[in-house]
Amino acid sequence: MPRRLANITLDNLDDLPHRCRRCAFWELDPVAQSRAQDAGDPALEKEAWISSTLLEWGSCGKIAYVDGVPAGYVLYAPPMYVPRSAAFPTSPVSADAVLLMAARIIDEFSGGGLGRVLIQTVAKDLTRRGVKAVEAFGDLRKQEGTSCVLPAEYLLAVGFKTVRPHHRYPRLRLELKTAVSWREDVEVALERLLGSMSPERALRLA
Repeated sequence: MPRRLANITLDNLDDLPHRCRRCAFWELDPVAQSRAQDAGDPALEKEAWISSTLLEWGSCGKIAYVDGVPAGYVLYAPPMYVPRSAAFPTSPVSADAVLLMAARIIDEFSGGGLGRVLIQTVAKDLTRRGVKAVEAFGDLRKQEGTSCVLPAEYLLAVGFKTVRPHHRYPRLRLELKTAVSWREDVEVALERLLGSMSPERALRLA
């Protein structure tokens, strides 16, 4: 099945899963999100966030297509663009890192390695842009597809390491360059790091 990866833009934003398209969990602080939900326009808030982040910082997400059908996506940005990040008990995100906000694989496309492909693509993009690391808040609950926070189990599986423990929301980090493993091509190094894991299993939509 032919695969294609594209940057998230205003033109393809509606290709995100419906629940994610209308969710502004990461893009707003808790008070602003509550107001947006009451007003019934979280999708407009997400669109505004994508627009401003693209203009000010650049590419902030990828969509994976299989046979032309949206199959999954990943969203990321510096913590200064992610108001929700300040609300976590293990914040702040390190100054040299970009925050991995969300990643989802649609259930019918799980098991095909797309989860690994998305993480590889993010790592290559950020490495080219001089970013040193990716961090994320993990959720230690054993739930699939019901949280806007990535499962900690998934993050650990793809090479993240816990840098600030917490009983519910640990903060984890993935170094994009190290003295040894990143002397080779980024893609080769990531293949070694991720091995034959199938992280998309932890990213299925409910």
